[in-house]
Amino acid sequence: MRENSQTVHDLRRGNRATVLRRLYFDGPVSRQELAAGTGLSQASVSNVVGQLVEEQLVVEAGTVGSDGGRPRGLLRVNPGQSTVIGVEVAETWVRVKAFDLTLAVLAEQTLPIEPDNQDRDLVINHILTGLAKVQAADNVDPDRILGVGVGVPGLVEQGAELLVHGHTPAWHTVPLETLLRKGTDLPLHIDNGANTMGQAEMWFGAGRGAQHAVIALIGSGVGAGVIADGNPFRGARRSAGEWGHTTLSLDGPPCRCGSQGCLESYTGAAAIVARHRNLHPNPEPLLDEESAFRKALSDPSPQAQALIQESARYLGAGIANLINLFNPERILLGGWAGLLLAEDNLPLIRETARRYALHHPFDGTQIALCQLGPDAIALGAATLWVNHFLRSGGKLTPPPR
Repeated sequence: MRENSQTVHDLRRGNRATVLRRLYFDGPVSRQELAAGTGLSQASVSNVVGQLVEEQLVVEAGTVGSDGGRPRGLLRVNPGQSTVIGVEVAETWVRVKAFDLTLAVLAEQTLPIEPDNQDRDLVINHILTGLAKVQAADNVDPDRILGVGVGVPGLVEQGAELLVHGHTPAWHTVPLETLLRKGTDLPLHIDNGANTMGQAEMWFGAGRGAQHAVIALIGSGVGAGVIADGNPFRGARRSAGEWGHTTLSLDGPPCRCGSQGCLESYTGAAAIVARHRNLHPNPEPLLDEESAFRKALSDPSPQAQALIQESARYLGAGIANLINLFNPERILLGGWAGLLLAEDNLPLIRETARRYALHHPFDGTQIALCQLGPDAIALGAATLWVNHFLRSGGKLTPPPR
């Protein structure tokens, strides 16, 4: 009897999850459209919708006319049911954003970090400060926060204790969740920033509809989120996607990871800014990284233009490696520096990828830009909790660790 009860419970949860996902991604829709789109019977849809409306997870959203019959009521996920928070830990800032359940922005805070001062205590303090400020916003109900997603650079090891393995000395084996727990009791979900950006683009951006994709994150450093059969590919120790630390030249420039000739040492914003400064015998005082990167891109000198074109060509060669390794349908370039670099250099990047990739898989790969802009990491971090909400059939409590 217990086994049968568990089976019935799983079936109900599965039906709820199916209905919620349909409403979330395609709503508002009618009950009739839910039945047709989910494959559930009209009776099952009515039963599930009745539960979800009673729990205020789903609300009415107007009516639509029908052919000769009564108008049909439309349904959608209730945006005000819960709040989710997304945190982006970048090389030069911490950004904290609160969203409603449909990922409309409610409040946000951005706290800057000096490029050479990525002290872990400073970053943790910024995260906690940002969380406190967005929770205090007038349109955020602290009692309705479902959870906090955090996107970080580096490897995220999910074991007995969550550890972040960054590529700078201050971020070697950092027990980030334990440290954050000293300042917040909100549910936490921590992942690599390229993975969170990838999920956002797959849900709402340029990745929609693809089953095999790579989302390239190019900021100060370089990373990638790999999607295989519609799911994130993480590898045996969750370190898959460290594309920036693939080797393009055995005797190339040193990389902050300790190796040489990494893709990041040619195409990351920090590396391009440093190489651009070396072109000038008397460089100006240091600018913030984004301003310095924009200056390098717009420098009309032949040496600067050659540097930028070389970086674009190395990026194209790195993309060719992705094509040969993963055979994706799409490779999407994102991150603030990636979007800026591709503005004037996307044709060169594509042509270089074509030159170095195997011809048959290249012909089946679309190389395009991400659509959600530079804030996609925080948005994707928030979707970690929305995904839990949908997969659990509307459960408003966090899963056990």
